[in-house]
Amino acid sequence: MHIAFFNRSYYPDNAATGQLLTDLAEDLVRLHGCRVTVITGPPLMPTAEVRPTRGIIGRDERRGVSILRARGTRFDKKRFAGRASNYVTYFASACWAGLRLDRPDVVVALTDPPIIGLAAWLASKRFGIPLVMSYRDLFPEVTVLLEDFHSDTINRWLQRVNRFLCRKATRVIALGETMRRRLIEDKGALPARTMIIPDWADTTAITPGPKDNAFAATNSLTGKFVVMHSGNIGLSQSLETVVEAADLLRGVPAIHVVFQGEGVKKAELQARVRALGLSNVSFLPFQPKETLGESFAAADAFIVSLQKGLAGYIVPSKLYGILAAGRPFVAAVEDGCEVASIARSRDCGVVAEPGNARSLADRILELYRDAALTARLGANARTAGLFFDRTAQVANYMEMFRSIVPTSTAAAVGVATGEAST
Repeated sequence: MHIAFFNRSYYPDNAATGQLLTDLAEDLVRLHGCRVTVITGPPLMPTAEVRPTRGIIGRDERRGVSILRARGTRFDKKRFAGRASNYVTYFASACWAGLRLDRPDVVVALTDPPIIGLAAWLASKRFGIPLVMSYRDLFPEVTVLLEDFHSDTINRWLQRVNRFLCRKATRVIALGETMRRRLIEDKGALPARTMIIPDWADTTAITPGPKDNAFAATNSLTGKFVVMHSGNIGLSQSLETVVEAADLLRGVPAIHVVFQGEGVKKAELQARVRALGLSNVSFLPFQPKETLGESFAAADAFIVSLQKGLAGYIVPSKLYGILAAGRPFVAAVEDGCEVASIARSRDCGVVAEPGNARSLADRILELYRDAALTARLGANARTAGLFFDRTAQVANYMEMFRSIVPTSTAAAVGVATGEAST
């Protein structure tokens, strides 16, 4: 089976959607014998591992995956004009690439950028094959996060685009039950075509480990109750509340808050920590997959937060690595959020009111003061993590593909192109 994916972010980018798509594409090749093509963009950060793109489309290959890098502008993404130009130029190049693919059996669009599904739809029409929309974020609702741009006209247009794609897709993938309901009620997705396949973590790479390890020693975290936010330090998580909670906890010197990662809000949060004179907060750089397990083990608990109003429109993918590490978490999210649902149904975390520093501080204190509770939640988290294991969720994707691509069609295409073995 030949599967073509459309998404601007892919290896070696460290954006969550790019990392997860890389996992999915490579495992479909390695574990399920698929032929996979990814229409992506040039890496956001230059790397010697990727050849520079020449012309409109650059070609690359990694671990059996064919990578087509659709060229676009690379302006500063901190400003809306730069982001918009990058998105639109990538979209135009991706449309061109999609129409010139070796015939796939199915095309799949993620949501980076939110209009990329239109390029996948064009390819599906060109080849007469199924379209799958795999939603990571829902637009236009997520545009509320853009501090430098708001346009009712563009929001209405994005809403129409997503309603169109939901109607045309053979399958619509949501990350959780609340997102599925949003897609059906807000975007017009057909219930019978809309299914849930959550994100994942590799539970063989991220495992429960000793808290006092080399990472903890290097970063002066030994002997402390470490509460960690790991991942993108961006606009959706209301991370100012975490700093305010750390301020409320400054009288408990054993508790230390760690921000691990990079993002557009990092400098602002660092400035706020300095202004408050907080010595119980540290900022650590982004950690590659190879050291993520050890850094996660250095934490006693994690924070997974989301701004009010975003439940079901965004599902924080960082949760699954936390579960794999066997650590409890504070879900500073609305009750309708998938993160709160997992915390409660699987007894692996506690829930705080989003945007409320006092509520967040109280939940951290609860875990700090009750070692038995923290241990029980952590053990349950690992059990939950095994359910959300990477291999299992990739298998769910493969089962879905088989349900919409007739075996006879895929075999006939393989024979006609001389690629039946793929």
